[in-house]
Amino acid sequence: MTNPIGVHALVWAGDTSAPSVRRVVAETAAAGYDLVEFSLHDSLNLDTGETRRELERAGLGVACSRGLAFDADVSSDDPAVVSRGAALLRDSLRVTHELGGTVLTGALYSALGKYGAPLTPAGRANVVSVLTELAGEAARLGMTLGLEICNRYETNVINTARDALRLADDIGADNVFVHLDTYHMNIEEDDLVRPVYQVGDRLGYVHIGENHRGYLGSGHLDFGAFFHALADIRYGGPITFESFSSAVVSAGLTGDLAIWRNLWSDGADLARHARAFIAGQLAASDPRQS
Repeated sequence: MTNPIGVHALVWAGDTSAPSVRRVVAETAAAGYDLVEFSLHDSLNLDTGETRRELERAGLGVACSRGLAFDADVSSDDPAVVSRGAALLRDSLRVTHELGGTVLTGALYSALGKYGAPLTPAGRANVVSVLTELAGEAARLGMTLGLEICNRYETNVINTARDALRLADDIGADNVFVHLDTYHMNIEEDDLVRPVYQVGDRLGYVHIGENHRGYLGSGHLDFGAFFHALADIRYGGPITFESFSSAVVSAGLTGDLAIWRNLWSDGADLARHARAFIAGQLAASDPRQS
């Protein structure tokens, strides 16, 4: 497999100001990655033209991700709240396209936070309606949308691979894929293997994160089994390392993601270790080596 190996920009910087973007791009390239993922929570400060030029000069690919907000939530029953969420998604698609990216993924279907009640039928219908329209717009731009499966404390819309497949089926668009994240899978799935087989060729993006979101291999996740499952389904898409520290992430996101303790302080060391770890797992699961 020749999977692009990516790293989340929040390993390096908590915002997308011009100096931060220059640092993100330079550090990502220096650590040997193929791709950088930008969270669009700070997109108002992002100079898309200059960022695209920086990425092209460094020879890096780009993907974008985001979650919504409770006052701009497409899973709401309130039409005004849904409308604001839909506008945020359209803007995020535009930003991703301007950066030269073809992948917009994340919790595109809800706010990122703990809900106090289950998703309503009306709320789910709103998700399907908005994402069906967004998928059509993305298709016209040659882009794909990812449904990142998040845990129950961050969304009430999709928490398992089966949930995501049902939602993707209801959207019914060929350019909507499933996005697995080992951190969330550890909370919600029975193991790290069966969801990979369930999703199969509808898998379009992968986040690699430890059970505590620290250094890869320092927790209890069975990454060997996960990477062998990816090899079995011949997954060739991006594999992006994701980890957060409140030393880097903004105060708002620190609260949203519940980063109450720091498991690392040196982003460069963390990223180099993760790059080597992922490459090692890919090599070990390569059937040509057996």
